[in-house]
Amino acid sequence: MTGRVRSGRELTADRELTCDLAVVGTGAGGGMLIADAPRAGLKVIAVEEGAYRTTKDFTQRERPMLSELFQDQGARTTDDGGVAVLQGRGVGGSTVHNTNLCKRIPDPILDHWADSLGLDGWRPGEVAADFAAVEERLHVSAIEPEKINRNNDALLRGMRELGWRGGVLQHNRRGCAGSGFCELGCAFDAKENVLKILLPEALAAGAEVWADCRAERITVAGGRASGLIARALVDGRPGPKLTLRARAVALAGSAVGSAALARSSALPDPYDLVGRNLHLHPGAAVAAVFDQPVEGWMGIPQSVECTEHIDFLPSSPPRIWIVPAFAPPIGFAAMLPGFGASHMRRLRQYRHTAVLVAMLHDESAGRVTARSDGRPSIAYRLGRDDARALTAGLAACARLLLAAGAKEVLPPVSSVSAVRGEADLQAIADHGARFGDPPLTGVHPMSTLPMARDPRRGVTDGEGRWHGLPGAVRRRWQPVPDLDRRTAADRHLHRRAAGGACQGGCDPDHPEILTSLRWVAA
Repeated sequence: MTGRVRSGRELTADRELTCDLAVVGTGAGGGMLIADAPRAGLKVIAVEEGAYRTTKDFTQRERPMLSELFQDQGARTTDDGGVAVLQGRGVGGSTVHNTNLCKRIPDPILDHWADSLGLDGWRPGEVAADFAAVEERLHVSAIEPEKINRNNDALLRGMRELGWRGGVLQHNRRGCAGSGFCELGCAFDAKENVLKILLPEALAAGAEVWADCRAERITVAGGRASGLIARALVDGRPGPKLTLRARAVALAGSAVGSAALARSSALPDPYDLVGRNLHLHPGAAVAAVFDQPVEGWMGIPQSVECTEHIDFLPSSPPRIWIVPAFAPPIGFAAMLPGFGASHMRRLRQYRHTAVLVAMLHDESAGRVTARSDGRPSIAYRLGRDDARALTAGLAACARLLLAAGAKEVLPPVSSVSAVRGEADLQAIADHGARFGDPPLTGVHPMSTLPMARDPRRGVTDGEGRWHGLPGAVRRRWQPVPDLDRRTAADRHLHRRAAGGACQGGCDPDHPEILTSLRWVAA
């Protein structure tokens, strides 16, 4: 039986449906699950807070696309406004707007999970086959040298000049037109993502997706999961109720949304772990002006990385990942320093500007809670050590751009207006990170429902079973941002949990919660 995508707007009255597996969220994690679970004989229904949009809807216009594809119309922030938090909203989640970088979870992180938290089955050699399977399924390949645009080439030149580590990334695109508008949805259908690969598989296998429906509560009966209650959204306003009676429930609504839902649902949390330990990978952008045209809006936005300043071992001082970035005109204008005539002068240099981002592998920890209406509240402040690491990363970005031939670097800190030589770099590092200075953006919220063998350290155990909820099983996530890493980790857990505990259908006497969340096992 072929499934379909429906909209909560269709509901004119409350409705109740039954299934084996109810899934909250249809991004990288939920998308993989709804594609795989029906093959195990499960009837699957997913709910998605956002709308269902396809290639024909992606206009490459910033204002409507930010509103359509991002949480809070692209304006989500931490509670104090200190960090902008960009998250996807819609069928396909963040895979619709991300830049298609595909990286495996670094071996030191996998080993740390196993050694520190007692998580069995996640050593590098134990997950390699699942990574490879997902890479094949999503058509992951190395970015061809001729596809590296001039913005990314500036990073390559800087690394070569300084002798720093880095290289060309992998991605999952086919038929890329090089329009550069990846973060507004691909109008050319080149992303090998949930919308193009996993959703068609899911629908062909009989899965059903309800878009425009916000999950409000996981229902529990007799100490076990029994389904969920969602509410249709009509022009942002709550509409009729959609109740799913299920044998299993999967949370795949991101580290923010799923944590808020777990708290609203009062799922067992004897050690008050749910929503804590939030990490964001906050980052800031460093721009530079070159004599020659850069035209950073053309081609693949991110194809090169610098790994000179990142070490994944806990408490390692170097923890900055450097990648290129670029923005369409509105975003670029909002990022630039200055006002009036000086701001316009900078904007006229758009064609000659390159941009790098210093992204922090943060050890600062925030918290996600739920407001009275169930929507998430995000608390996060950057710690002193992380602030020092971040501004050192900004100085490293400036050094790379100067080495690449920039005539002027524009750091995002108030104490340094421009950098024209090595003598100015230390002032960036000495600036530190203050509230709003530099402006920070986090695109990788994670780790709010950690796993550990010890229930005092993790919400679930090493097999994904929710501590304190008999029969509950949680799908595992990884702490890294890209589609391949997320779906590969999901597939690994599917094989162990959904493919084991739920093979051929879930026992109604032992319903499970299968959670699929970004997380850091730390």
